[in-house]
Amino acid sequence: MMLSLHDYKKYLLASFKRTGISNMNQNNQTWVIEFLLLGLSDDPQIQLLLIVLFLGVFLGTVLGSLLIIYLVLTDSQLHTPMYFFLCNLSLADIGVTITTVPQALVQMLSRKKTISFLGCGAQIFFSTTFGATQCSLLAIMSYDRYLAICDPMHYSLIMTGKVCGQLALVCWVSGIVASYVDTTFTLCLPYQGDNRIAHFFCEAPVLLTLASGDTHKAEMAIFFIGVWILLAPMSLILVSYGLIIVTVIRMKTTSKRLKAFSTCGSHLLVVILFYGTLIIGYMTPKSSREQFKRVAVFYGVINPMLNPLIYSLRNKEVKRAFRNAVNRK
Repeated sequence: MMLSLHDYKKYLLASFKRTGISNMNQNNQTWVIEFLLLGLSDDPQIQLLLIVLFLGVFLGTVLGSLLIIYLVLTDSQLHTPMYFFLCNLSLADIGVTITTVPQALVQMLSRKKTISFLGCGAQIFFSTTFGATQCSLLAIMSYDRYLAICDPMHYSLIMTGKVCGQLALVCWVSGIVASYVDTTFTLCLPYQGDNRIAHFFCEAPVLLTLASGDTHKAEMAIFFIGVWILLAPMSLILVSYGLIIVTVIRMKTTSKRLKAFSTCGSHLLVVILFYGTLIIGYMTPKSSREQFKRVAVFYGVINPMLNPLIYSLRNKEVKRAFRNAVNRK
């Protein structure tokens, strides 16, 4: 049954009262239907450099990640758990890049710097989904390296195809659930008056600073989700690599040590870059939001491009698969 305009107005007023905003008419404020993304800089020369950088990073990330996915799917020697999870990580990298970079490029190339309320919500949902999935995948990949180095006798029995598929599914589902909670608590708040976002894409912590109502519940929800998707996987990574280091130190020959470190060196480098920038970004005080958006360039734009480069340039098996693919062509 359709609500009349009068009934709909009464419903909105009741919503405002529940959120502690009953003086809308006195303040003469209106609902925000779009947000203004201020971007990284207003300087035309800096914007030109950013356009070139973002476009190059976008093409490098998408092409590099697609190349890794193609090599893993077509080369039978890469049909192992490690490369299966790498394939999923490449998909998440593509997702993060497509969610953030094209929108930023459009805003830098055009005079229109706005994004609709629903568009902003969609960007929060998808960027958080892919970002949270990356956190879980990196943790699972560290556990995979732990089994391969510390318990090689039972590795093939534990990391079966079915188990790998289930672990990957858990990573993606956890990312979707975390994103749903963050997005729901963020968008359910009332937004009135100021619609300027000091960022180049929509993120939940930044959007909360513009909310007109009490943000305590939303901040607590995002905090607990952050503990789940950031600290819990990081704890698993630290434990896994702690056990790996102990096992490697106990190895008698230098060749075995070098081989063990080479198998997990690329993954460890990706973990340091990814979690390092995330921790710097989300541990930044509210008084340093300018630094927050600069750090966001690394974990939202640069890191997804570095992942395929690190795994391809530092990995002999990937380079061999690439040479074979070129020879076949």
